[in-house]
Amino acid sequence: MTDFKLEAAKAAMQFIKPGQTIGVGAGSTIANLLGFIAVDKDLASLLTFATSSFKTAQLISPYNFRLLGSEHVKHIDIYFDGCDQFDAQLNALKCGGGIHTSEKIMASLADEFILIGDASKRIAKLDNTYPLVLEVLPIALHLVNKWLATFMPAAKINMRMSTQKDGAVITENGNYLLDVFFAESMPIDEMNSLKMVPGVVEHSLFVGLASKAIIAGESGIKILEPGTV
Repeated sequence: MTDFKLEAAKAAMQFIKPGQTIGVGAGSTIANLLGFIAVDKDLASLLTFATSSFKTAQLISPYNFRLLGSEHVKHIDIYFDGCDQFDAQLNALKCGGGIHTSEKIMASLADEFILIGDASKRIAKLDNTYPLVLEVLPIALHLVNKWLATFMPAAKINMRMSTQKDGAVITENGNYLLDVFFAESMPIDEMNSLKMVPGVVEHSLFVGLASKAIIAGESGIKILEPGTV
């Protein structure tokens, strides 16, 4: 059985050039990409890497790649990451890891943000399969919950709880995560506007940031740009 995530990662290699600073997110497709880079030792020796993911940093460590600390990253040539789903304009939902704030910063620092993954991530219009994740300041938790209950009463709100310790998941920024499950698909601009609620640091919808998506599926490799899905 073909590993389409592996194939997508392999196709991403064509965009990487010596001397670049490469940003990487998290997940199995990113792990595959790092493995391909490691095989090309000459190329790897000429690259600098950046990531906001602790797990990805742990994957990078045995390869002895040059890795910048997040606080030292000023510019990224290409940022690669996966997602849960993306639409025809390459707007993407990234809901699982809960590090979307720092990932969005990385993507915004990059000259180019490229989504990579299998073809199942491609969807004509974002739906309500996945929640929109809000990173919320602790002091604003009750305010944000009240705002959502008032203006989006049909949405189901779950505070993300830790499975390894008692209590809530705490982000690397010291904040809480709220998973917002909409009763029906929401317009992009309405979801995006939630960042304007006082106390919301960021949300997991990436609007207008990706310039390409590399996907692999039964019909082969496709390299998509906004409006071509």
